[in-house]
Amino acid sequence: MKTLEIIGFKRANLGKQQSKELRNESFVPGVLYGGQEQVHFYAPAILFRDLIYTPEVHEVDLNIEGTHYRAILQDSQFHPVNEMLLHVDFLELQDDKQVKIDVPVKFVGNSPGVMAGGKLVTKLRSIKIKALPANLPDFVEVNISDLELGKSIKVSKIQPDNYEILTNPSAPIATVTIPRALKSAQAEEARGKK
Repeated sequence: MKTLEIIGFKRANLGKQQSKELRNESFVPGVLYGGQEQVHFYAPAILFRDLIYTPEVHEVDLNIEGTHYRAILQDSQFHPVNEMLLHVDFLELQDDKQVKIDVPVKFVGNSPGVMAGGKLVTKLRSIKIKALPANLPDFVEVNISDLELGKSIKVSKIQPDNYEILTNPSAPIATVTIPRALKSAQAEEARGKK
């Protein structure tokens, strides 16, 4: 798992007015929880770009006025209209405490359904897991080598490795759809056999 550093500053006032002023100066207010105490801070908005606008999972070295915390991004809120980042929540990592996190899905293998002209449609881009920080994977591998035309692969097919899957086991991860041209060719073939 990659580590990103975010440098922040402690917040004295926690009111809405101060949060608004911080945002106007291109800072993002945030909170770190899960440790001995909650830490309220703010950091330059630009530092969050590589953390939020990526499917990858990152551990964060949160440097708040010289005190370093190991953390993961737990939640981020955006303005409904202009998409500006409004607030971030971080969870402090502790070696002996399991964390819940969304991890991206990575497909491996070649689907016979795709090779036969079907289209792979991704239903889930990430899967929620629970693990100790040392066992957090960068991604969850999903083998699509036996995925035929018109079939789906479900979460229950994933073999967890030192982590627990929290996503519904019956949820489809990907489906191979049958293109219209192929469907009509099959229909023609079926009519011809009658």
